[in-house]
Amino acid sequence: MITNERNVLSISGGKDSTAMLLLAIERGTENMSAVFADTGNEHEHTYDYVRYLEMATGIPIQWVRADFKDRIARKREYVLTKWAEKGVPQKHIDRAAAALVPTGNPFLDLCIWKGRFPSTVAAFCSEELKRNPIINQVQNPILDSGDDVISWQGVRRDESLRRRFLSERELKSTHKNGAELWNYRPIIDWTADDCFAMHKKHGIKHNPLYEMGMGRVGCMPCINCRKDELLEISKRFPEVIDRIRQWEDVVKQASKLLGATFFASTGVSLEFAATQTIDTVVEWAQTGRGGHTFDMFRMQNDGPVCSSIYGLCE
Repeated sequence: MITNERNVLSISGGKDSTAMLLLAIERGTENMSAVFADTGNEHEHTYDYVRYLEMATGIPIQWVRADFKDRIARKREYVLTKWAEKGVPQKHIDRAAAALVPTGNPFLDLCIWKGRFPSTVAAFCSEELKRNPIINQVQNPILDSGDDVISWQGVRRDESLRRRFLSERELKSTHKNGAELWNYRPIIDWTADDCFAMHKKHGIKHNPLYEMGMGRVGCMPCINCRKDELLEISKRFPEVIDRIRQWEDVVKQASKLLGATFFASTGVSLEFAATQTIDTVVEWAQTGRGGHTFDMFRMQNDGPVCSSIYGLCE
């Protein structure tokens, strides 16, 4: 491999990026570095796993975080100087301005700045919390130095329709100095079983969350998490639900209409959407098919019993 190519691997603490890292090591990839974007909405098991992965593989993993202090400050100034011109009552202006204070948590600060949570329609979280910090803090300095960047991404085609048509390798951009940024997806045609097999081959443990009902590892909860996954979170990690409840209160105060909830409703009135709090969604997760009747079997707290959609408990 030529010396002006730098291989930057994006690590999430999940099965796919771990398998990709092991593949890169197996190939003897040169000029390799790894980076983990901390969203501030990860479970402690994931943070511990990233630390374990660094120790077990010997590959240093750089941690990066998004910073929204300046954007929140500009938003506060805008609220104080422009909202009145738009007919917003002064009490709402005062309330939002008081709430527009950075907390230091990337996910929460992003939502305070936006005055809302991300949704399936406006999924700005991945770009703002993962993609941009890695580009700005890791990739751009390499490109500025004149070296090419090969951005390794652990995505697979069978994960979603959107990813089904991604290419394995593509030129993403060219720096003004001629350096190139390439996206590289070496496990694009792999299955989840292939990824876990790579873990086993190299004697690397998987993230324990996969044995706790989680289908994907990343934000906890993710705005796209499954009904069963949310139920497992509520039973195993009630502190996560408590945190989201607190975040809903904070982000509502920073929003114009007090309508911010973690799981967004589409096609309904603002009044109804505002009542769909994390607690009402957890209640729905406790119901059977159709979402109208509580299912006592689903609500039963199984404690530490292993639960894996990948058959990892067998």
